[in-house]
Amino acid sequence: MTLQEYDYARESPSKLAASCLLLALTMKNLGGWTPTLEYYSGYRSQDLHPLVKRLNFLLTYQPHDKLKAVRTKYSHRVFFEVAKVMPMDMLKLEEILKSC
Repeated sequence: MTLQEYDYARESPSKLAASCLLLALTMKNLGGWTPTLEYYSGYRSQDLHPLVKRLNFLLTYQPHDKLKAVRTKYSHRVFFEVAKVMPMDMLKLEEILKSC
C-alpha cells in the first residue's frame, strides 16, 4: 500500500520493511522486536516507532473509493486475506510500543 503513497517514497526500503514487520508482529501478538531482529535489520525498536504509527494510520484511514486493486488482491485467501486484518487502535498501539 505504501507504493501508492508519495509520503513513503522518502523512507528507506529497509526501514519501511522493518517497520511493517514490527507492526505485523504487534498486530498478531507474536512478540516484539528481538535483539536478533535488531542485529540483522540494523534498527532499534524505538527508531521504528514513528513509521509504525504512520503505517497503522495508513491502514486505518485509507481511501476506499480508489486504488482498490491492492486491497482486492490481498483480500484473497491465496494471500491469507491480510487486507481484511483490522488495524490496531492507535492508543493501544502507542501503549504497546512504549513498552518495547
